[in-house]
Amino acid sequence: MHSDLKLTAGAMVALGVATAALVVMPYVEVRDIRPAAALKPYTAAQLRGREVYIANGCVYCHTQQPRDRNFGPDFSRGWGRASVPADYYYDKPHLLGSMRTGPDLFSIGARQPSKDWHLGHLYQPRAYVPGSIMPAFPYLFIVKDAAEEDDQVVAVPRAYGPNIGKVVIATPEALDLVKYLQGLNHTYPVLPPEPRPEAVPGKP
Repeated sequence: MHSDLKLTAGAMVALGVATAALVVMPYVEVRDIRPAAALKPYTAAQLRGREVYIANGCVYCHTQQPRDRNFGPDFSRGWGRASVPADYYYDKPHLLGSMRTGPDLFSIGARQPSKDWHLGHLYQPRAYVPGSIMPAFPYLFIVKDAAEEDDQVVAVPRAYGPNIGKVVIATPEALDLVKYLQGLNHTYPVLPPEPRPEAVPGKP
């Protein structure tokens, strides 16, 4: 009985320490964080696109958290500055990701702003990035004999497109997903500029 009490007490202490270190302290650190002035809430279309992003498992292969230059080569890869907690103010749930089977998408909207590129890349990645192992998402598109007035036609390279005489049309889900990707642009500054030293008379 005595050993059972010691074991239970030890387990409770360990749980308390873990909860304090992994839950309470991080919450205290970020609870008062506010978004950067340039960070805007997601639009309705971007929120729908975010759901498509989640539903198709994009988070399993892509991160949205570039590291500081001192901790990895993410900046030299062109992925932008390191992320900070304020960047995720409107993200619920957060889509940080942990695998980098594909490139980080934290600022893909700045690196690749073209809607046509994103649509074609979703339809057939290897038409735009040779050797890519990203899966294609043809079910986000419809192949028709001819486009209708409001259809968004996807200009896929002929070698990767449908049969001659057919056109690829983006579904609303594909268009929303692209709007979400285009909105991933965290190139704004997150820290105030360093104060300039006061001018000293007689010195340039």
